Amino acid sequence: MNHLLLLCQRIPYPPNKGDKLRSFSILKHLSKSWRVHLGCFIDAPEDWDYVDDLRPYCLDICCIGLNRRSAKLRSLSGLFNGTSMSEPYFRSRRLQAWVDSVLLNLRPPAAFLYSSVMGQYLRPDAPYRPERVVMDFVDVDSDKWRQYADMRPWPLSWVFERESRYLLAYDAQIAAAVDACVFVSSAEAALFRDLVPAASAKTVTISNGVDTDFFAPDAARPNPFPPGTRPVVFTGAMDYWPNEDAVTWFAESMLPTIRRSVPDAAFFIVGSNPTARVNRLRALPGVTVTGRVADIRPYLAHAAVCVAPMRVARGIQNKVLEGMAMAKVVITTGPGYEGIDAVAGRDLLLADNTATFISATVKALNDPAGSSIGEAARRRILGSYDWDDKLAALERLLVPVKG
Repeated sequence: MNHLLLLCQRIPYPPNKGDKLRSFSILKHLSKSWRVHLGCFIDAPEDWDYVDDLRPYCLDICCIGLNRRSAKLRSLSGLFNGTSMSEPYFRSRRLQAWVDSVLLNLRPPAAFLYSSVMGQYLRPDAPYRPERVVMDFVDVDSDKWRQYADMRPWPLSWVFERESRYLLAYDAQIAAAVDACVFVSSAEAALFRDLVPAASAKTVTISNGVDTDFFAPDAARPNPFPPGTRPVVFTGAMDYWPNEDAVTWFAESMLPTIRRSVPDAAFFIVGSNPTARVNRLRALPGVTVTGRVADIRPYLAHAAVCVAPMRVARGIQNKVLEGMAMAKVVITTGPGYEGIDAVAGRDLLLADNTATFISATVKALNDPAGSSIGEAARRRILGSYDWDDKLAALERLLVPVKG
């Protein structure tokens, strides 16, 4: 097997959040046919415990600790150096030295980069450049910053709008230097083609899959909820602003009305690193913030309904796919639905404002026929979201073209 350089902005394990689910599935798939040299950052102290879990998939691993506070301070240099703030946030001399060593000593024929900020490690003056370099942008991150700018007050709106412009310029440079630009959905790929027309011919879509054996309905799992509640569940990393915004909107603007119709409805926010804003929601009647949990599946298995009230989103929402895989009624918004191969009204429920989301949630909590939507959701995932089927295209992108 040939050597492959694989760089990720975050350790691809455990697969308990969106970016790790995709990056670990890719790593696991590629390890079957490549000798993988993995370079990544670790930004959560508890994730150091998982490095050994990756060794069966990698010939070599270089993990760099990333202190979030120091990285945020370092990112400010972008404001004065004419770059995006994301680039210096993920800059490391130690990781650069390791990458240069792999390139110089092993001359891998291919490199796979997960997240555009990792593109800075294949410098123009690198000691060797692989024959094929594939960049998984995942989504158009610059447009996410634009959405942030639209929803935040000045001066954050100015900072976020600037980040959107500078990150797009950086992404265009990376796109010009790689052989393929991968996005998680056709909508993201189409948006990137509009924003960076020069990269149109090399822009492709490789959607996410779901581990349907792992995320399988099983009522025998222990029930984490108090007796006598009808749990409404949201899952996701709770230090991610779109998730913070989603649960705040639901808890403050929807849950009180829902509980007037369904008094035993309770909202469970399940995910790591809840921010101060999320933690304050604990004070609201019927709201529980769990923090990090060892396994989200019991919460999904015993949920009455899963919600993803996303107002800001890019790419595919794994929380939606996982709820569907667990045969649950999932209610989401247009941004949460984007890129998902499912029929609204049959495989999941779609609601784009406060009133319709409340109505859909109350109906799902009270309507026993909702189980048919969950069953249809599971069938959709089984038929359309196999990881190996999705990633077969990635193998073809990495193989050098013989001239």
